[in-house]
Amino acid sequence: DGEVHINELKNGNAEMFWNPTSEVRKQRLKRHIVLFEEQTDFESERLWQHVTSAINKGDQHKATQEKFVLEEEQRNAARERRENGTEWKPLLFHHDATTNEWRYKYEDLRPWDPLNDIAQFEKNGILQTMERHLSSRMSNHKTTCINNQITRHKRSAKDCRRRKTSDQPSNHSQNTESSCSTPESVQELSDDDGKYLGFGSLCAQCGKEMNHLKEIHSAVLSLQRAQQDIHR
Repeated sequence: DGEVHINELKNGNAEMFWNPTSEVRKQRLKRHIVLFEEQTDFESERLWQHVTSAINKGDQHKATQEKFVLEEEQRNAARERRENGTEWKPLLFHHDATTNEWRYKYEDLRPWDPLNDIAQFEKNGILQTMERHLSSRMSNHKTTCINNQITRHKRSAKDCRRRKTSDQPSNHSQNTESSCSTPESVQELSDDDGKYLGFGSLCAQCGKEMNHLKEIHSAVLSLQRAQQDIHR
């Protein structure tokens, strides 16, 4: 955040290397951080907190000790996995055999849309984009879930009809037919957040997305009120 100079020890000359002017500061991206108490044990800030503290205090010896402790714990954990035959499965990265590199699973390579995209943030290690038209994306996902459930229901009904027309006694066929249900048409389905669907509730992702949408809506309203107060 401050000026950085290159000092030539031989002749005592000093040269400006970096100057974070007001223009530079205006171009900075807004920094979003996860609260320390909400971080998991293996997130960098929490994992390296003792090393960081020692560096900030200027205690190089303590920082080196804390770094050694962390690395030794990682070596021991890796040794135990090898001995137990446990495969290490990263949660957020996958290995690209073509490039022989580790890549982030949830990377978003699409161009930024200033008309629709509001902000990009990380939640539980997953990169997410806050969009103005999130509701339409929700609707598309919900429609996909409904269609999947309809397909499964139709397949089940078709299996029932096959059993009914098999070479079984007539009374058994009647029982089989009564145990099967006929799929309703899509038009007759209620689309009220999946509450009254004939095929049960929507998938868990829909519920999470709906709750997330409500949280975003509440946050936006709060920001709007704050803006109004600032203008006044």
